[in-house]
Order: sequence, then structure tokens, then C-alpha cells
Amino acid sequence: MRLYSGTSTQFIQDSVHNQIAEKLKLAFFNYFRFNPSPGEVNSWRNSLRSMSQVFQYADLLDHGVMLEYQLPLTSKRLDCMVCGKDDNKRANAVIVELKQWDKCEEADGANEVLTWVGGAKREVLHPAVQVGQYKMYLEDTHTAFYDESHPVVLNACTYLHNYPYHDQDVLWSHKFKDTIDRYPLFTADDVECLKEYLINKLSYGEGVDVLQRIEESRYRPSKKLMDHVGGIIKGKPEYVLLDEQLIVYDAVLTQARRGFHDKQNTVIIIKGGPGTGKSVIAINLMADLLLNGYNANYVTGSRAFTQTLRKIIGTRGSVQFKYFNSYAGAENNAIDVLIADESHRLRTTSDSRFTPKEQRSNTPQIEELLKASKVSVFFIDDKQIVRPNEIGSSEYIKRHSLEKNHKVLEYQLEAQFRCNGSDAFINWVNNTLGIERTANVLWGQNEEFDFRIYPTPVSLENAIREKSTAGHTARLTAGFCWKWSLPNADGALKDDVVIGDYRRPWNAKPEAKRLAPGIPPASLWAYDPNGIDQIGCIYTAQGFEFDYVGVIFGADLVYDFDDQRWVGVREKSADNVVKRSRDQFTELVKNTYRVLLSRGMKGCYVCFLDKDTERFFRSRIETTEQFRTKQPPSLDRDVRVEQEQVPAPPKNADDIQKLANSLPIYSLKAAAGKFLENQDIHEEGWMEVDIGRKLDQKMFVARVVDDSMEPDIPNGSYCIFRAEPAGSRQGKIVLVCHQDIHDVDNGGAYTVKKYWSKKVFEPDGTWRHEKIVLESLNKAYESIIITGASEEEFRIIAEFVKVLKT
Repeated sequence: MRLYSGTSTQFIQDSVHNQIAEKLKLAFFNYFRFNPSPGEVNSWRNSLRSMSQVFQYADLLDHGVMLEYQLPLTSKRLDCMVCGKDDNKRANAVIVELKQWDKCEEADGANEVLTWVGGAKREVLHPAVQVGQYKMYLEDTHTAFYDESHPVVLNACTYLHNYPYHDQDVLWSHKFKDTIDRYPLFTADDVECLKEYLINKLSYGEGVDVLQRIEESRYRPSKKLMDHVGGIIKGKPEYVLLDEQLIVYDAVLTQARRGFHDKQNTVIIIKGGPGTGKSVIAINLMADLLLNGYNANYVTGSRAFTQTLRKIIGTRGSVQFKYFNSYAGAENNAIDVLIADESHRLRTTSDSRFTPKEQRSNTPQIEELLKASKVSVFFIDDKQIVRPNEIGSSEYIKRHSLEKNHKVLEYQLEAQFRCNGSDAFINWVNNTLGIERTANVLWGQNEEFDFRIYPTPVSLENAIREKSTAGHTARLTAGFCWKWSLPNADGALKDDVVIGDYRRPWNAKPEAKRLAPGIPPASLWAYDPNGIDQIGCIYTAQGFEFDYVGVIFGADLVYDFDDQRWVGVREKSADNVVKRSRDQFTELVKNTYRVLLSRGMKGCYVCFLDKDTERFFRSRIETTEQFRTKQPPSLDRDVRVEQEQVPAPPKNADDIQKLANSLPIYSLKAAAGKFLENQDIHEEGWMEVDIGRKLDQKMFVARVVDDSMEPDIPNGSYCIFRAEPAGSRQGKIVLVCHQDIHDVDNGGAYTVKKYWSKKVFEPDGTWRHEKIVLESLNKAYESIIITGASEEEFRIIAEFVKVLKT
């Protein structure tokens, strides 16, 4: 993904005419479906103007330019890439990282400086370090730079166009010398040097061809965490850490060195959502700390995750990989650095049901971990708690740390490495599940992450198996809505997950002692290729990632359209621990589906067992036509209501060509027959209409002969309705059908009214209408009240769209 691509000449013209920032803003909205911040737009305006001036000065007029290019499988975007050929006609590309800084200060980390960002002083990567990481990352993931007989030579530099040069400035500290030598840094006084640098790489021009090669080349498949842990532990890092990941990495190494001499213990809390690279950082830290002589332990609360790491690393290294409950008897500062991954899975104490009575303790588990280490590093996602006895949160850890007088440092990870680098998908899931309000209300059809809804579990499983057969990692998961049995006597798994004729086993239970050949233990379900034959539950899938994940979205969490809220249905859950969580139940089940939906790196496929829930998800998916016609709201002009266009009079169907600007006319009774009963109903005629957007096949015109909805719907009006409306109907004007309605003018059991309802949920998870109110807007008429109606008895035919003419 890139927000701008073209020739250097076009880029210069767009900058000179002050169009470049507006073009980027529009492209940003079209891709992400929300507007960039004013600060980002201003940075584009200022920095790209400076960059275009350098291009003019260097006479770079036959080159390709790409702006705001998203690094493969991350959410990071590089500022500018300019392409061309050198004197030897070798294809070259230069990454230019642009900064508006004018000063910075010394920072402790090996790769950081302190500068004013986002309204406060913050540690950020030295610009040369940052652009160097981008270069290495692209060289490792983009085929244009490594997988051809003559790959594009990639270069990188930074341009701080507002920064005055001082030879004693911290930017030129000795610790950055080697990095700046590899990735030059140019300030406001170095325009001549930047010009020569670019000419040296790009003097021959012909950059459009090079740009096209880069845009048309493919990405190398993302490296998988589990496949490379062994190499990392042996001192061969396989991951490039970007931006805040490297800042966190450096902070821990710095604090580890100080831990031997500092009397005050240190706690570092790293917060990040799914796919932000928490485990990647943790594994890198573990490797380098051990290689540098530090006694480091890697701990989790997940048996599956820890056992998988131990298997890959081997027996010798596995002793350094432990569980949260391994430190009950540890001495003070027994280890140098404790790396706690998945810290949201911390428990109240380290006791379990197997702990002998005499060994039980009231000591909080968090205090055991803090006591055992000089430096404690907690990687956490506050929204991944899925059991009531998991109490880990950033605030909980911070509170206990401060009570022990430990120094606390906090970092937030933002870059997205899962979901094809799409922050939008994670934000959309959070918004749709009501976990967190975000700007991503709708899921756009243009997103690169592959999200699909399948009608049946069979079709969902087939899609996941196709991905696995094609060489991708893929797993099928489900909400915990079915019992989880131990295997049969012969080690075969029972088909616990039963949905109609569909029958499949869960992955093996952790305590299963004997398994038939070809069935992996629970701890290796995500790693073993044979895991494709079982359905994974939340406790096995959490912490892992796959190229494609399938999710059976069960009936333990449903969306109530009328009350516009999520409802947890305990009776549909088979998780006895979560069922006993009282008022936490709905939130824990929400978190469960958030975790399952975010396991995929390239795609997520879902089958919903509750059709109202599916309908709600579909209502949050942007249709292709919406994407084509939707434009960002303008902030530079007033919004005015346009005068309604009067439609042409009704015409007979034989007299009009059924074009995209015409709708069929039905009586209200006929409309009910067509859209509720799928009857072959002939239209009374057709009407040409213009409502300012494309019409669809579910729209029709009907005449409302009734004054009960005046003044909104005048008596005798021709109105547009849309059948099968999505979303809640509460407070909307609808066309309804019910046997208790006696509306002579509109066809007996059919009427147009404003809809209100109250639902009652039964103990078995089903629901019924306690009361439906069909409100008349004309107060001379009483509203219609219906009690005890079932979904089959009361039918909503269509939703009112607008009045065409009286």
C-alpha cells in the first residue's frame, strides 16, 4: 500500500501547487476510511515541500517517487522513496526519512534520542537507526530487493530539513557514528550534500521503470515466530525490530546492565494489542540477554506456548523457559531479567488445584515474580483476559511494583505485524464487539487483509484446508460452546463439536495421557501440521498466530438489535469457569472472540451460528458500491441540505426501460408477498427516481394512503422502501406485517409506523418480544401496541427511505 506514486516531475508540480498534502489526505481516507490527523497533514505539507525543492535543485526529473509506502506485513509507512538508475545503469532506490525536528537531547538507550513528539518529550529512535531498520526490513521481505538476477539496490538516508547543524549535537554522538556512516543524515545546512548523495545513486534517471518493478514485485512470506526461535536463541536473530519495538528492546538491555549496581529494582511494562510483536521482542531479548551473560528467564501462563518454545529450542535451552507459578520459593533477585509474556494471564496466587494444602500460600503471584528478578519485563494486552481468575493488567502490575518501591517504565506498541499489517482490522473488531470505540466503524472492501463470512462450518473448514494445502499455516478455532472431552480408551478424540450434521473434535485436552497416532498434544496443536484436523479452543490458540484462521462464532455471544447491545448467553457456553464469572461473563466472551478473530496474519474466515449476530457483522462491512461513492467529509465548507428532486410520474412497465435509475412500484400487500414469501409478484409500474446514490435491488416504491404518519409522510405519498433492512430497527419508520393490525387503507395486516420494541430473554438463551409499539407521528391517531409476538408472527418487511412525491 502507498498513498502516492508517480513521476518526480508530477510530484514537484503537486508540491508547487500545494496539492500534495490534499492528495495524500484523500488517498489516506480512501484506504483507511477515516481522516488523518491535522498534524500528519501539516507534516506532509511541510516536509514534502522541502523534499520537492531538493529534487528540483538536483534536477531529478526522470525518476519515480512513492510516498507513504507501507512496509510489508506491518502498519509502518516510510515517508519517501525515489527510484532511478546510477551511472552504471543499475536500478537504485533511496528511502528518505523526513523529520521536522529542530533539536533533541541525549537518551540512555543505544539507539534513541529524546525529542518533543506528540506534545511531550519522548524517547524515539535516532532517525538513521529508524531508516536503517526500514531498509533491512524491506531487503528481507520484498522480492524486488533480493530475488532477481539484478535486484534493485536499496539505499537509505534521513533529511531533517528544519534542524541546524552543530558538530557537538547528540545526533552525532559516537554511539551513532557507524549507523550514520551506513545511513547518512542530512540537516537544513546539508542540501548540497543531499543533492550529491541522490545524484550519485540516481543520476541516469529512468526511475519510472524501477518504481514499476518495486510495485509489481511480491512479498516474501512473513517469518513465523515458532520456526525461528531456535536460531534466535543460538544468536542468529531472524527478525528486524521496528521503531518502538527497538526502543523497548534497548530499554531492557540498558536496565539489565544497571540492575547489577542499582539498589532499586526496575519494572518495564510493554502494552500492545494482538499482532504488535510482543512475543517477537521478548524472544529477541531472551536470546541476546543469554548470549551476553545475563541470567534471563522467559515465563508465561500458557502451557501450549511454553511447551512449543521448549520443543523448538531443545532440552538444553528449555530450562530457561518457565511458568508464572515457578517462583514461589525463589530468593530475592535470583535472576537478572524476568521476561513475562502474555502477562494478562497472571493469577491471584500460584496455587492450583494440585497444590497440597500445606504448600498453599496467600502471597500474590505478581509479588513472587517481582521478588525473583532484578529487572522484570511484562508484555501485556489488557483486553486479552478470557478467564475470571486471570487478573493481570497494566494497572495491577504497576500498583504492586510501586508498593515495592520499584522503578516503573511503560511503553506502548502500535505497529501491526499480524492481520497483514492492518491496524484497521483489529480496530474494527474492537469496535464491532463493543470493546473499544475506534475510527474503524466499517470494514472496507479494499483492505488487503482477507476477511470472509461463510454460511456453514463445512464451507469454512474447506476454505481453511485449502489454505493449508496451498502451503499456508492455517487452523480452525471456535468459541467454547461444546464440552471438551478426554479421548477414548484407544486415544482417539471424541467429536465434541456438533453442529447439525457437522461433527469435529476439539484439540486434545492438556491432561490427555494417551493419544492415537497423528494427534498432537494440546501444547503442540498450533505447531504440529496435524493440528489442522482438530478445532482449537481459546486456551490452545491464544498466543499463537497463523497465516489464516477460521472461527466458528458460537451462540454464547449474540447481538440484540432492538437493545443495540451484545448479550452473553451462559446456557450456550461450555466453559464452566467463565460461566461462573457472573457480571464478567459477557466481557470475557467478547475478549475470547477478539483473540480468536485476531490470530490470522493474512486472513480471518468466520461462520456465525446466530444469524442476527452475522447480520450485525455484515452491517459493519462496507459494500463495494459504498466504497466507490463514499467521500471524506469536507471541513472547509458548510454542509447544506440539497433541494429534493421531484420524480417523474409513474409509468407502465411496458413504457419504460428498466434502467439503474428506476424502481418498481408495489402495493404494500404485494410488497409483503414479494419480500417475505418470495412470491412472483408483478409490479404495478416503474418510477424514475434520483436519490443521490445508486439504487439497489431491494428498493421499491409504494404509495402510502394514510395520514397517520404526517407530517413526515403526507397522505398519498409515493415513498421509497428498502427490504431486509440491516441494523437495529429501534426508532425507525418501517413497513410491518402482523395479524393483529387492522389498517384498511394499507391492506389489512400491513402498515407503516415508527417501530419500538422491548425484548425478554429466557433462561435457555432464547428471547421473545414483550411489547412492540408501532407509533403514529400524527397524534390524532393512537399507536398500535402488540404484546407477546414471536419473530414468526411479527414481520418487518422493509425500512422507509424517503418520500418521493405526494
